[in-house]
Amino acid sequence: MNSGPRRHIGTAERRVRLALAHRLAPAARAEHAEDVARSLVALHGTDPATVYLGVGARLADPGPTVPDLERALYEDRTLVRMHGMRHTVFVFPTEFAATVHASTGLAVAAKARAGLLKDLTTGSDGRLTPEWLTEVEASALAALERRGEATVTELTVDEPRLKEQFTYGRGKSYEAEQTVSSRLMRVLGVEGRVVRGRPLGSWTSTQFRWAIAPPHPELPVAEAQSELLGRWLTACGPATEGDLKWWTGWKVTDVRRALAAVEAVPVSLDGGGTGYVMPDRVDAPDADPGPWAALLPGLDPTAMGWQERDWYCPPELRPALFDGSGNIGPTVWWGGRIVGGWAQRADGEVVWRLLDTTGGRAAERAVTAQAARLSAWAAGTRVTPRFRTPLEKELAATGS
Repeated sequence: MNSGPRRHIGTAERRVRLALAHRLAPAARAEHAEDVARSLVALHGTDPATVYLGVGARLADPGPTVPDLERALYEDRTLVRMHGMRHTVFVFPTEFAATVHASTGLAVAAKARAGLLKDLTTGSDGRLTPEWLTEVEASALAALERRGEATVTELTVDEPRLKEQFTYGRGKSYEAEQTVSSRLMRVLGVEGRVVRGRPLGSWTSTQFRWAIAPPHPELPVAEAQSELLGRWLTACGPATEGDLKWWTGWKVTDVRRALAAVEAVPVSLDGGGTGYVMPDRVDAPDADPGPWAALLPGLDPTAMGWQERDWYCPPELRPALFDGSGNIGPTVWWGGRIVGGWAQRADGEVVWRLLDTTGGRAAERAVTAQAARLSAWAAGTRVTPRFRTPLEKELAATGS
């Protein structure tokens, strides 16, 4: 990392960078869903609707429709839904799957496998053994290979032992019966051996089929971590060490090693902190896109991109916009910062409220236009966020 006087990147410039890199300013919007995914590195997939709404908000008009995005996910397979950072489900460009798996998945997978084996044996009083699981696992994967795609219910027809149960957390307050199939498929997903296929319902459904994961090369962990961090800094820099540790889920030693490997450049930030940018991103953007508005879905990768969020999400707005577990709901943006939230009523109407009105009538007009754009893109589909927040629930109920 470079030494000497540090360039200062203030909040105003960070917001300009966000508008351009995250495809939110009208002039920066993308033509294809794959372009959005590559620009953002990862699309949050815990709530399936986030992927569609997040892409739709960043597409030029007229952009790809829902069927186009479904084709990319489930037919062309240019996008893949898989576990990634922090044991969370994301949608990535398929060519990036090997990097994600090596940089973050291997360590998480080893822990998940060990946890399953421990819970399985202790929770069944030794009746279900690691050897037994190996046999069931091989049988289930063979069945999935034959079927192409299958639900867990369909797989239990081919391999009934998947329905076996064991007790999780025996004697604890959270004691519960778990089924082998639910835990095993999750572990196989983290290991990169299976991926989620088409949902059972519409594009908002949380119930998925499973499929065998496409093969990818095994990369050295350090190399993959450098690649992941470099891509993310390109999209989200400047970012602090804390941001990087939080987003990747890595140890701080891994973060620092990757920062050195990509020759990240330290810069000073408003508030006195230190951020990092890629060497080719030190200079300010050539042009300011000017004021822009956007309606982003809950768990959007921009809203959830940094651990330190004061520069785009004032603390006083957070109680209305986040749930009790730290998940952000649907947000209204103006000029690179969050200024309110939105929801859909039962009849599908998009309603919104500004919690920060400093943008005046210009902001109101722009947000109104984006609400109409979102309504047209959703084409009558009502989306209820998986993690509901105070303002979203209030707006959905009252429509005001």
